[in-house]
Amino acid sequence: MNAKQYFIFLFIGGFVFSAFLSCGKDEPTPLVEADEHLSGGLNGSTTVLGDEAFGTELKNLTTDEQNAFVVGNSLFRSNWVIAPSSVQSLDGVGPILNAISCGSCHFKDGRAKPPATPTEALNGLLFRLSIDGFDAHGAPLPDPNYGGQLQDKAIMGVEPEAQVNVSYEVVTGTYADGTTYNLRRPIYKFYNLKYGALAPSVKYSPRIAPQLMGLGLLENVTESDILSLSDENDANKDGISGKPNRVWDATQQKSVLGRFGWKANEPTVRQQTAGAFNGDMGITSSIFPKDHLTASQQQLYANVPNGGTPELSDEQLRKITVYMQSLSVPVRRNVDAPSVIQGKNLFKQLNCQGCHRAEITTSNQSPIAALNNQKIRPYTDLLLHDMGNDLADNRPDFLATGLEWRTPPLWGIGLIKSVNKHTFLLHDGRARNLEEAILWHSGEGEKSKNEFKKLNKTEREALIAFLENL
Repeated sequence: MNAKQYFIFLFIGGFVFSAFLSCGKDEPTPLVEADEHLSGGLNGSTTVLGDEAFGTELKNLTTDEQNAFVVGNSLFRSNWVIAPSSVQSLDGVGPILNAISCGSCHFKDGRAKPPATPTEALNGLLFRLSIDGFDAHGAPLPDPNYGGQLQDKAIMGVEPEAQVNVSYEVVTGTYADGTTYNLRRPIYKFYNLKYGALAPSVKYSPRIAPQLMGLGLLENVTESDILSLSDENDANKDGISGKPNRVWDATQQKSVLGRFGWKANEPTVRQQTAGAFNGDMGITSSIFPKDHLTASQQQLYANVPNGGTPELSDEQLRKITVYMQSLSVPVRRNVDAPSVIQGKNLFKQLNCQGCHRAEITTSNQSPIAALNNQKIRPYTDLLLHDMGNDLADNRPDFLATGLEWRTPPLWGIGLIKSVNKHTFLLHDGRARNLEEAILWHSGEGEKSKNEFKKLNKTEREALIAFLENL
């Protein structure tokens, strides 16, 4: 040894931990790093918890950025209305739609949940539709009668496209210690189809509206850093083979790296926002200047008034984009609690970090300076991974196969219960809690899931405690 070291055993709360105290060189990694609680870095972490945990702005925004954040927040929460109206800056919704505001799906910038009963309305759960083949840009082809997204709501005088019955079947399993568990697999039935039959080859993909904080930080991770995590052919033979998606950037008019959405099918926060306005609410923008209607629907509703051309102005889009980019991430809690430390170690031992990469540093390229050079801990690689047949939607999306999903960030996941009063997880909300979400992992996550099933009850609870405090 180059330095004098002392080995100390700590007995805390029934757990034994070891730690080094050192002087001189070659200091070992401490149990808890000094800035480990700052999930969003120095500028991107907030100590605001509770039901406002996902809605706080970055530190050190400029006055103009703060003003844009406030106005963008208002636009995000405002209900859009039918045109023409006296509120011309907020009219033009529909004619068919899924929601009348961003906040109706992302309540308090958080996460939606699936219907509680089979016939409950789809508030925050939507269905992407496609048929075999791809368009000139590599995007999936829409269903001829219903387009690329099923719309279960409509304005007065217009028929909604369909309703969806959501039910579940029970899937049982057993841990190595004999403890049993029950999962639920969703079953979807489409009914009241108002515009003809779905195509015989139609593929559908359920998508829950996710929590939104930290998007600007993830956007500011360099493409080279993301690609450096890719191992598409599993060269290191660890069973993890994340790959990037390449998607169409409507502004740049070229194919670029995808990083947002359940299948990394959106390139930027701006385009993702404009796409949601168009697909979810029927609001046009300079990026998507036409309503989200099929050819036959365009003829049916040719005389429905619009809210302007476009309905969402570039200045409104700029401000709501700044708002979305500037949402900070809640700090981690209880980082030094014995069970949380044990859970963090188990997370590494099970190779959960093979996909959920803990740490990365943002670039210095964002026009929002507060996003630059931030050491963040999002627990994602922003890459696509094969998650197995149980979670497959069997619907390709650009380069994403029907088995692949983007690794969702885990930061703030334990606060969904505080913000949105539920704990439903995964792309379709089937998992009722973190434990069930782990147990649904397959494909590239199969080995880690099986190792989780071998843990005893105390170890499983420690791993969950770690995740709940991210």
